[in-house]
Amino acid sequence: MADLQTKVFVVSAPSGTGKTTLNRRLVSDHPEVEMSVSYTTRSKRQGEVEGVHYHFVTRERFQELIDRGEMLEYAEVFGTLYGTPRDEIRRLAHAGKIALLEIDVQGWRQAHKSLPEAKSIFVLPPSVATLWQRLEQRGTEPMAVRWRRLMTAKTEVANGTMYDHFIVNYSLDAAYEELESIVIKGKTSKIGHAEGEALCNRLLDEFANAPWIQKLALEFPNPT
Repeated sequence: MADLQTKVFVVSAPSGTGKTTLNRRLVSDHPEVEMSVSYTTRSKRQGEVEGVHYHFVTRERFQELIDRGEMLEYAEVFGTLYGTPRDEIRRLAHAGKIALLEIDVQGWRQAHKSLPEAKSIFVLPPSVATLWQRLEQRGTEPMAVRWRRLMTAKTEVANGTMYDHFIVNYSLDAAYEELESIVIKGKTSKIGHAEGEALCNRLLDEFANAPWIQKLALEFPNPT
């Protein structure tokens, strides 16, 4: 896949950081950019379209694709399998599109060796408290699930240094302008790698020391 890699961008972020909103806006504004369509084993939600939002398959079918080596990356998230098929990247490249991959940190750890020239972007919240507030504002998940997502975010932030670019989502408009600058204009992120690493460390310190997190940890000692 070496000849296809210069037009691939990977966007990862902890749940609740706004990556899906940012990516969809980029695709809407720039027809030369197209999201790769992942496979998933979860059920289709209201308003979702097969082949547009996801390819919805059974767990058996997903495992068959893994066994045949057709997945660029895959991960199980809260009991659901998600994965990026290799053929999807080829399709977008041959169509002359900029391929935009929305995958989690676990998935990028698998895929980065297959896409060494891809540009990776990590979207971060300004603080852990802000991330928790955004998760709460969704209002669609029980407390235990939100806590589990927060603990997953901690692991993801700890692995953030493997990304090329860092965007802090203080506001969607500002974060979008920076994403657009990286993908469309070929610019580097305003935050350098050393500063991005320092930001990840600051967030990890907040995870470890914030009193409100320590209080929740007593209520939910096992996040799995």
